[in-house]
Amino acid sequence: MKGGTVQISWHESKPVLSLDFHPPSSTLATAGADFDIKLWSIKPSGSQKELPTVTYLNSLSSYHSSSVNVIRFSSSGDLLASGADGGDLLIWKLHSTDAGQTWKVLKTLRSHHKDILDLQWSPDANYIISGSVDNCCIIWDVNKGTNLQTLDAHAHYVQGVAWDPLGKYVASLSSDRTCRIFINKPHKSKGIEKINYVCQEVISKAEQPLFKNSKSTRYHLFHDETLPSFFRRLSWSPDGSFLLVPAGSYKIGTGSDAVNASYIFSRNDLSRPAIQLPSASKAVVAVRFCPIYFNLRGTNSDGLFKLPYRIIFAVATLNSVFIYDTESTLPIAVIAGLHYSSITDISWSPDARYLALSSQDGFCSLVEFEDEELGTPFSLSDGKVSDTGTVGSVVAEKLKVQEDDDCMIIESVANIGTVLVESRETSTERKVAESDMIKSTGSAQSVMNDNCTNEAEEKDDKMDAEATVNVEAVVSDCMKKKEEEVDGVATQPTGSVGEAVLGCAKIEAEDKAEKRVLSSGSVKCGAEEKEEKPQLSLDGVKSGPTEETAGKQISSSNSTAIPNKPARKRITPIAIDP
Repeated sequence: MKGGTVQISWHESKPVLSLDFHPPSSTLATAGADFDIKLWSIKPSGSQKELPTVTYLNSLSSYHSSSVNVIRFSSSGDLLASGADGGDLLIWKLHSTDAGQTWKVLKTLRSHHKDILDLQWSPDANYIISGSVDNCCIIWDVNKGTNLQTLDAHAHYVQGVAWDPLGKYVASLSSDRTCRIFINKPHKSKGIEKINYVCQEVISKAEQPLFKNSKSTRYHLFHDETLPSFFRRLSWSPDGSFLLVPAGSYKIGTGSDAVNASYIFSRNDLSRPAIQLPSASKAVVAVRFCPIYFNLRGTNSDGLFKLPYRIIFAVATLNSVFIYDTESTLPIAVIAGLHYSSITDISWSPDARYLALSSQDGFCSLVEFEDEELGTPFSLSDGKVSDTGTVGSVVAEKLKVQEDDDCMIIESVANIGTVLVESRETSTERKVAESDMIKSTGSAQSVMNDNCTNEAEEKDDKMDAEATVNVEAVVSDCMKKKEEEVDGVATQPTGSVGEAVLGCAKIEAEDKAEKRVLSSGSVKCGAEEKEEKPQLSLDGVKSGPTEETAGKQISSSNSTAIPNKPARKRITPIAIDP
């Protein structure tokens, strides 16, 4: 595994607001504040020390007259949708000519009154759902170019939308601190059945987990409008078994600070989170699933999912990316310290070879995985999963109570509970062993390839168990955690991602983080963050990097080994049929 920031002029040093891989060809499309959409060819460098080669192909300019906030290809790759400021939504179609392939505008969809922040295709590519600053979601008929339905229940900006791959639900996430789940209840008009989405769930608050004999209180699950990002990009798993939602914020106790998180909702119960995934000190702004299923490794019998395959997904905070799979409770890799400004979008290539992320600092980063590093692909011909993503079993998270001498474990009856794993950072004695240097093309940065071990002092890590229904106590076990901080990409000799951490930086909660400047010809140590000015509301204007930081990127990051040792207490999930 290797990765880093590609030092090229992506969008004339202006913020890159969205990106997406073309399904058949793995061509990368990027969109930015320069009003342009650009296409790029991504190819392996052929060297273990260099990043993939990025080559400019062509531009889809002169159509949008404002910043392009989101782009998404249809599942077949024949169509591309782009949403921009001012409410413009364009549908592009791929044409083959003697000179090669070219994209031309097929339709212009106008109903939104203000900026479009997110959009998603239906599985059959006949419809699109879009979310806007006008507080509305719109479902479009792509073939007719018409507005089929306007969902106007939100009270603030709609910053994320997602379409269920099984076609039953759509979901939206707003800065009004609610996530809404809409179910399709078709109605007939003149003998023709038309789609009709009705709000089924409004997810806003949850019960506060308090101790025995205390009164329960309700707390907000999501950030308010002060979240310093224009995007809250949520996503369904490719098999439709669960929904992953960013921008989570919750409190463990009444006197504690809020914890940033993303939430997993089981398809069997979309009324409350099934699992909470903590995300250190920064808010989660985007999540994205790898399009390929992988065979089970059988390394973790305590997983929270009961699936016949592994699903891998990425969770992007403002300054880092966590990579998870459904066979483990801890991230299998953490990427941090690559950008000066906030991350805006993430995307997987169709062959799972690359993970790309964009940032408001005007640059994009690429992570390249080796063959079968993520695992061996799961065969769809076995009949366990259809091409449309039908799932045979779903997320399992029904917990039962057991009382022990030293802890009280949760009880959840009839509803899916919530599990929180919050790992606190420990202080370590750093021992760094230099290895191969990975150099990014066209940049003055270098990243050290980690091939060493270091010893860490044992500190307290608390694993807090939390339920949304009857909670009597929250007690944690202490885990041993090894932490290693190096400048570069940490990869075990086996190349297994399960034991690899790409640039895991210590993410500080303070608004100001120190950064160590790279002196001429030397390696920058640590992924210290650029001083960041928090955005108080989303009513401002999207801004790019300052002149002082434009064109510069953090080239190295600290890496922290993720402990694989399970806690002494085990919570065994029970599969829930969809």
